[in-house]
Amino acid sequence: MPASALYAMIRHFIPGLGGQEIGPDSAPHKLKNRLLDVLARTYDLGFTAFGGPPVHFQIFHRRFVDGMGKTPWIDEQTVLPGPGSTKMLFAIVSIHAGYIPAMAVFLIWSLPSALGMYGLALGVHRLKETLPAPVYAFLSGLNAATVGVISLAAVQLSRKAITDKLTRALVVFGGCAGLLYNALWYFPALLVGASIVTIFWDIYLPQIRRYLKKKHVSVENLGRAEVPEETEIIEMSRMTEEGQSIHSVQQRSLSRTSVKSTLSSPSSPLADNAESSAEQSPGQTLVDASRYGLSVAAGLTLFILFLMVFSALIGLRSGLAHPPLSLALFNNMFLAGTIIFGGGPVVIPLLREYVVQPGWVTPRDFILGLAIAQAFPGPNFNFAVYLGSLALAFDGYTPAKSFLGAILSFLGLFTPGIWLCIAFQSLWRMLRKKRIVTSLLRGVNATAVGFIYTAVYRIWQVGYLTPTQNQGISLANEPWWLLVSATTFTLVEWYHFPPAVVIILGGLAGLGWWGAVKRD
Repeated sequence: MPASALYAMIRHFIPGLGGQEIGPDSAPHKLKNRLLDVLARTYDLGFTAFGGPPVHFQIFHRRFVDGMGKTPWIDEQTVLPGPGSTKMLFAIVSIHAGYIPAMAVFLIWSLPSALGMYGLALGVHRLKETLPAPVYAFLSGLNAATVGVISLAAVQLSRKAITDKLTRALVVFGGCAGLLYNALWYFPALLVGASIVTIFWDIYLPQIRRYLKKKHVSVENLGRAEVPEETEIIEMSRMTEEGQSIHSVQQRSLSRTSVKSTLSSPSSPLADNAESSAEQSPGQTLVDASRYGLSVAAGLTLFILFLMVFSALIGLRSGLAHPPLSLALFNNMFLAGTIIFGGGPVVIPLLREYVVQPGWVTPRDFILGLAIAQAFPGPNFNFAVYLGSLALAFDGYTPAKSFLGAILSFLGLFTPGIWLCIAFQSLWRMLRKKRIVTSLLRGVNATAVGFIYTAVYRIWQVGYLTPTQNQGISLANEPWWLLVSATTFTLVEWYHFPPAVVIILGGLAGLGWWGAVKRD
């Protein structure tokens, strides 16, 4: 097949990749102009977006929804929801400018901190087994401050996720259930269970209540001869002109009307969501989310391909008794990137299980990298670059092994989210106003926020490092670390300190504590 014909077929199948938008006014939207447009609005994010997902969402909202004095790119109802800031940014740019600009922005967003984490891994390779005591104090301070920052992230996301009593209960459920067990299947199973509960609560429980109430009213009215005057006149008129059969049909029609009015009652959370989706501020033009998107058929095809790849990796994981280390590393990262809903804070305990338990990364190096990663801008998923670089070279360091491990981990953790984002964006345009989908995502989101509290607890339990306990013990063993965590939370929440600054201050507080208390 000639190259030009292949290119034309790809452009026909995926219009957003070809530099043209769908529609008659495509001339001003050339690929070069779209790239320049998105780069002008996003070039600095990979260097300045500190603070993790809660802060990232605020930055994205100001830049792309409010516009900050420029033309807004999207409205609040356009993008597939979910707390992953990388996926959110990719979806925003792909809707506004297409998939090639979105991929360019993804690299600008992720590569600066990825290179920084790779450089950190190269340094850690050369560290001795036991570090000087002040270094452990500094790292413990970083971890204590990190606990404060992630705790604040959990609180901020909870404020958005909790909309009623059910979502409040699901946040508590996610946090508590995440503490009790940790396995590959466990967290996805919790999310599925939460979505089923929310669908029942939002859709089927109101129907059951209405049915029982109707039965109760029918029993109470049994034997009563009096009916409202207006109803009596209508029924008698219909009886005289058209007969009994029309009378019964009319009653059923009124019943449907009453049910519809009940469903659209302002007291229903789903009705509120539907109203908010339909509202549009004066003068604001909603974005045509299908301009550069895939067709539904293409989205389904991508999703099926993803399921095939995922199944193949699961099969290799189960079928090979001793898989190559590179394959095992990529497999673990790909699985983590697939099953985690909740972004960086949620993936931390799972990454610890995937790289520390097999012995690829020592607990000390894991905690050291985690503490320093919180002071980096961009996505928290870049912590995987650091872990992959250490993991693939654990049995003998070479530059090639270290670099390959970093690349495999970067691709393994980020690929599932980007892949599914592209596949589901076309489906989301069709499904986002479906009540069952809105309800499902409400439950998933609330439970995933609860998982962040689990991550806080797990970091707290291994955050205190000493020369004799370099695998990490609970920060509760030293009250000073509780003070550092609480102060960090306070400074970021109420005094608006940048998270990166307070994390470094936490490390300095650890050094101060060592100089005042532990120094001989």
